[in-house]
Amino acid sequence: MTGYGIVEMEANQTHRIASGVVNDEIGAVVREFQPDRMAVEQVFVSRNFDSAIKLSHARAAAICAGVTASLDIDEYTPRQIKQAIVGSGAADKSQVQHMVRILTGYKDPMLEDESDALAVALCHCHTSQTLHHLPHATGFRAGRHR
Repeated sequence: MTGYGIVEMEANQTHRIASGVVNDEIGAVVREFQPDRMAVEQVFVSRNFDSAIKLSHARAAAICAGVTASLDIDEYTPRQIKQAIVGSGAADKSQVQHMVRILTGYKDPMLEDESDALAVALCHCHTSQTLHHLPHATGFRAGRHR
């Protein structure tokens, strides 16, 4: 199971278009919503290798769906995502989910995978907006200038 989050930034405000979880067909989500870009979380391996392998499989499926749809794909580390959403790279999952709910105005119950995916999407929007205002930023990948 993996989460997805579709957001749109308009006039410095981010709006949640859709979010949820899918078990296998992330390509169907890409075909349905036809996003302009895709952002994914980089895999972080600490102690739980089983979780890292599952995340790697979900990430690979998402990247394949994005490549098939000819999307530009950007990557962010968990620390970058937490920093962009909460203001601290050491934030815990509950803090991230709380801020995602505030930033999107989402009132319904939210699964952890769904809030994680929305956090990645919001991180990408915030990073894109910031880099757009920097005079020498011509592009970025994984939060770095290129």
